[in-house]
Amino acid sequence: MNENLTLRKEMLSPPGDTIQETIDEIRMSQADLAQRMGRSKEKLNDLIKGREPLSRNTALLLERVLGIPVSFWINRENAYREELMRIEQEEFLETCVDWVKNFPLPQLKSLGFLPDTKKYSQLTDALLRFFGVATPRQWEKTYMENRLGAAFKVSMAHAHSPYAISAWLRIGELKALNLKLPEYNAKAFATALEEIKEIASSQPVEFKELLQKKCAEAGVALTFTPGLSKAPVSGAAWWMGRNPIIQLSGRYKTNDHFWFGFYHEAAHVLKHSKKEIFLEDLKGSVLDEEKEKEANLFAQKSLLPQKALSQLMISPIDQTIIVEYAKKFKCHPGIIVGQLQHEKVLPYTHFNNMKVKIELFD
Repeated sequence: MNENLTLRKEMLSPPGDTIQETIDEIRMSQADLAQRMGRSKEKLNDLIKGREPLSRNTALLLERVLGIPVSFWINRENAYREELMRIEQEEFLETCVDWVKNFPLPQLKSLGFLPDTKKYSQLTDALLRFFGVATPRQWEKTYMENRLGAAFKVSMAHAHSPYAISAWLRIGELKALNLKLPEYNAKAFATALEEIKEIASSQPVEFKELLQKKCAEAGVALTFTPGLSKAPVSGAAWWMGRNPIIQLSGRYKTNDHFWFGFYHEAAHVLKHSKKEIFLEDLKGSVLDEEKEKEANLFAQKSLLPQKALSQLMISPIDQTIIVEYAKKFKCHPGIIVGQLQHEKVLPYTHFNNMKVKIELFD
């Protein structure tokens, strides 16, 4: 135990010290006080030693016998218990150091979620507050067992760091809590996804705000969450109560990846179970291949009709034909390039100048 905490605990004075000092001054014994109060000598000794809390009823009895107001004894007891609680809490926090060290502390500090300190007791307290849990065990039950279910636990078992992944998800959750959302409406979200194609096609400067607004109107929390070390996730889809969360990290920096990733996560929201969590690009995690294929196909078709892609795959490809198809099918040229590269019709080195660079975070 920290020597400073041990000393503070030893120096802490319970209300019983004041009781003993008072009866010493008036030359009254503990036995006499116990008799006058109608308490056993053993109970009074426990009170004086701080082993027994000083209740309001006891404060009233002390006022009658010793003439010291009830308010004094209540305030004295509250101050003692509060300081004792703080010392015991610091003792507990010091036992959590190994748990705290698992998290990407420098990044959480730089993002403002943890204080810029090296004191582990302060970091532990801040980290527990960040997750909204009382102890590391509650973190484990909340993030590894209960709330996010078996699918989360399976994925985490193969991840580089379940601690970093949980922190990344919590940031998304906190951002989602700041959004004022109606209850999720699947039909409204499907309609919104059709309207969002125009945003993907035109790629306006304010695309993030427009996209988030469209999602929010359908009850979907879209959050942009910077990636954390040991949490190499490009995106996620999961549920918080009655609302789904789509989280994007901006790991890939071009519009073809961004919009494909968004529609991929949207597919998970529309088509798959609320009890599952989908983490993209997390190496070693266990994936439901059928659901991932379904989400990929949904994203591909949402951005560019299958007919157009099929025609392009058998046509001589140059920038002119890409621009022509982009206008015809209302799809950004960079997205078409990305899909053709994915289908290996184009090498990954070709026509990247037609893509738009995207930085989600300043």
